[in-house]
Amino acid sequence: MRVIRTGAAVAAALTLAATAAACSSSSGSSHSAGGSSTQATGAPESGGTVTMQWVGGYPNFIFPLMPATNTDGYNGNLQLPLWPDLVYAGDRGQSVVNPDESLYSAMTWTNNDQTINITLKPWKWSDGTAITSRDFSFTYNLIKSLGQNWSGYLPGLFPDDVKSVQTPSTSTIVINLTRSYNPTFYTDNVLYAIPLLPQHAWDKESTTGAVGNYDQNAAGAKAVVNFLQKQGSDIATFTTNPLWKVVDGPWHLSEFTSSGTYALVPNKNYSGPDKPHLAEMVDAQYTTNDAAFNDLRAGDVTIGPIPGEDISQISYLKSEGYSVQDLTTAAEAGIYPNWFAPNGVGALLKQLYVRQAIEDLINRPQIVSQIYHGYADPGNGPISLNYTTLTTPLEKSGGPYPYSPSKAVAVLKANGWKVTPGGVSTCTDPGTGSGQCGAGVAAGAKLAFTLAYSAGDPDTDEMEAAIQTWEEQAGIKLTLKSEPFNTLVGTVGLCDQQSHPTSTCSWQLVDFGYDPYSLYPSGAGLFNTDGSGNQGGYSNPQMDSLINQTEYSSSPAAFTQYEDFAAAQLPQLWLPDPDVLLAYKSNLAGVEPANSFSADNDPEIWSFTK
Repeated sequence: MRVIRTGAAVAAALTLAATAAACSSSSGSSHSAGGSSTQATGAPESGGTVTMQWVGGYPNFIFPLMPATNTDGYNGNLQLPLWPDLVYAGDRGQSVVNPDESLYSAMTWTNNDQTINITLKPWKWSDGTAITSRDFSFTYNLIKSLGQNWSGYLPGLFPDDVKSVQTPSTSTIVINLTRSYNPTFYTDNVLYAIPLLPQHAWDKESTTGAVGNYDQNAAGAKAVVNFLQKQGSDIATFTTNPLWKVVDGPWHLSEFTSSGTYALVPNKNYSGPDKPHLAEMVDAQYTTNDAAFNDLRAGDVTIGPIPGEDISQISYLKSEGYSVQDLTTAAEAGIYPNWFAPNGVGALLKQLYVRQAIEDLINRPQIVSQIYHGYADPGNGPISLNYTTLTTPLEKSGGPYPYSPSKAVAVLKANGWKVTPGGVSTCTDPGTGSGQCGAGVAAGAKLAFTLAYSAGDPDTDEMEAAIQTWEEQAGIKLTLKSEPFNTLVGTVGLCDQQSHPTSTCSWQLVDFGYDPYSLYPSGAGLFNTDGSGNQGGYSNPQMDSLINQTEYSSSPAAFTQYEDFAAAQLPQLWLPDPDVLLAYKSNLAGVEPANSFSADNDPEIWSFTK
């Protein structure tokens, strides 16, 4: 199963995710860490319980169509095993669409790539009802009703760009779009994020109301989705609400505790090819790496992450019957600047030269070597080096902003600042002319910011403290503020020109950890104006245009132009993205080769061996 944006640094080591990659691209890989590991062989056993560790946060919403205000990526870890998306990204260790696990048997593009013809597989819901094209039209109607309030909303894309949805048969869907698209982009970056929902069970407006066809008019669709979202936020009824017992994925939810630990059991009517061998899958929640690793070291869990500070324990873990793999990620990591932070801070962060100075002072190679012990992507720009066929020479050579304190000082002085190393630099030449501080920056403005990040991971603590020290070289003062992940996502809102209330948009800089990509990492949703993942409201018309070209054109040049422009413009402050070092019991088969787009969270293919 895929998982979506976690936001919780590497502390949530297993939560990765998918959002786009050309089917021919290469991204992500896994291999044994710390020397050879013994992988399980032999006939699979039926039964047994796997306990997997998660650190830093937990799900709080079960209905797959989350509101835009809910950015808790842990929800995907719960939702996707129950309701997988139409397009399944990743096939074991290959960065391709998985045809066996996807919900369709055929997809063709016609009408100058403006029409998508989809044939569904003859699969069934867990209650025995057939999955049909009506389930897709139901999902579409609810997403259309949500509009910008859908967490997966991408401006101008689905559902905005849909001229019509037709269902000529129970197994056939025809989507007519308003323009031509790059089919690879649309399949891997749009359709991959759309589940099928059970219309026969969920098309209702209240708990006691009958199922109908309410979604087929705007008022009814709004009532249905409001009802389902309200039910989906009620954690106390996750396991008892009959709505959530109708699934099409390989698992059912059997238990959900107040601490966020939950258990999955097999869906015995799952139609897909990989029917679970395990009797139970327990997702155990931890607040700190130390607590999690102590249980892992004691042999009390089946699979869990190895924190960076405990890499020296790999040999011991292997001697105790664990195998260890190094899972690279299909993601980018960075710090979001808030363009709408109050008290003049947003105006500062809108200045590209300010972001350049901050980036010039981040010693990314040292983070990789000393904090992540070499297990990380260097973070040279928006595209991980794991996307070997997409990464440009600029990123491969270190990106546009290698570590250089002297350049940081120089760029600030060249733009009207009195630089005070070890203190706080101030604007001495306000204005919008050449060599001045820029629009909205007042005389005496200070380069002082608060950096919020997710608590619970010593590696992240060490990295943020190092960045804080490095920034002092140019008089940039960072105040660090760590919070539990669920607290962080509750207080750090999505801010843009249209909406930036002080209640949720007073934050200045935030490091959620990383943003997962799918098979085609075009930046849609992250760096375009009003993108659903554009946390701080970055906006640049040229960026919007270049991202659009990656959506419309299949030309490699379009992607290269976007990538290099984004690397230089710093819609985020780029950071290294750590790998996941994953320890698992050596008698557990199916863990390797790992799917980088699911963070190896595919328990339906796991089994204990005889």
